[in-house]
Amino acid sequence: MILTTSTFPVTMEFRGQPVTFRRMCAEDKEAFRSFVRSLPAKDNYYLLLDVRNDQAIDRWAQEVASGLTLGVIALDADGRMIGYCSVDTNELPWTRHTGEIRMSVALKYRGFGIGRALANEVFSMARAHGLEKIWSRMAAGQMASQNVFESLGFRAEAVMSDFVKNEDGLTEDLVMMSYDAGKPWGL
Repeated sequence: MILTTSTFPVTMEFRGQPVTFRRMCAEDKEAFRSFVRSLPAKDNYYLLLDVRNDQAIDRWAQEVASGLTLGVIALDADGRMIGYCSVDTNELPWTRHTGEIRMSVALKYRGFGIGRALANEVFSMARAHGLEKIWSRMAAGQMASQNVFESLGFRAEAVMSDFVKNEDGLTEDLVMMSYDAGKPWGL
């Protein structure tokens, strides 16, 4: 189901659980902070911000407010954020046709189809914003994330050796995946 911003918020059921989707806004800063900090550390390797740093979360909220970050959040029946998907855009002439997608769903809700629903909405936003290429990056050990993006039609474009360093000081390869927005989304 493809929603539009005019239909937000909307509530749908996933395995009998109501989930509300709405457009991400800067006022989601505290919910976003709480959500990303509740995730396993490895889930946050691909983020461009240190989720432990309050100033970094503040900058994220500013990017959402400015329109450079477009996204959708998923809320449980109690109004807690249980997932998000966003695409970061930029205004550089040579890369403004691209956007970096990020997505995460709370462990308890993975495998319900919530991530696919979130991605579907962000893909629509990206196209409406004129993006032609969507890309993502993740640690090589994040096989589940790679599988999700492959199921959406992304393909591995590059592997950067020993590019990610974990909290133990060990390095891992970084995988970059992309999708040509000129093709139908793999949903």
